Amino acid sequence: MKSVAALRDGHAGLVRLGVVSTGKYFAPGLVVLLKRAFPDIKAELTVGNRQQIIAALEARQVQLAVMGRPPRAPANTSVLLGPHPHVIIAAPDHPLAGGSVDPAALLKETIIGREDGSGTRILMSRFLDRIGEGTPYDCISMSSNETIKQAVIAGLGVALISQHTVIEELHAGRLVALDMPGLPIERFWYLLHRSDDELSAAAKRVKAHVAELDGAFLPRL
Repeated sequence: MKSVAALRDGHAGLVRLGVVSTGKYFAPGLVVLLKRAFPDIKAELTVGNRQQIIAALEARQVQLAVMGRPPRAPANTSVLLGPHPHVIIAAPDHPLAGGSVDPAALLKETIIGREDGSGTRILMSRFLDRIGEGTPYDCISMSSNETIKQAVIAGLGVALISQHTVIEELHAGRLVALDMPGLPIERFWYLLHRSDDELSAAAKRVKAHVAELDGAFLPRL
């Protein structure tokens, strides 16, 4: 049993960490780093889409959350962790691969997107509406990044996706990132918590350590 002093000083305890689903590609590695730094702190990981993690934060089911743009509610305090670029991917033999892509040509393709409630889906919709000035496009929704990647590799269409989810496929040449103005879309990862809650000593220690890592746990292309 952990001593009262260890719990009080943040050297032991339970920290519930919520991560949006796009972050599942680096979240396990982050938990490993936390376990090495704080062997007596248990980091419990919850993964879900943006709406689900915000709901968990609202319900106080997680103490800390990793996501893109911090939500307006609940009121929160955030720390910038590092860059989170988004790219449009295609199969290597896709007609748009290999050259600069015209927005009008892109909008004629089948666009594969995440489900409603996903931060990536929100970003995709805003980007396509901006470059197309409201031009309609054919969109297929899928509920996981893995399914989207396999659909694009199979030639079903193209997709706007977090670069962090396709690092291995881009390295291996199974996917390519399209070249067009405005890409990659530069966004950022944040670590946040409710500003109306006092973090436990263990959660404060974890928050400070993750901030000090300065994004070293994020994938690199």
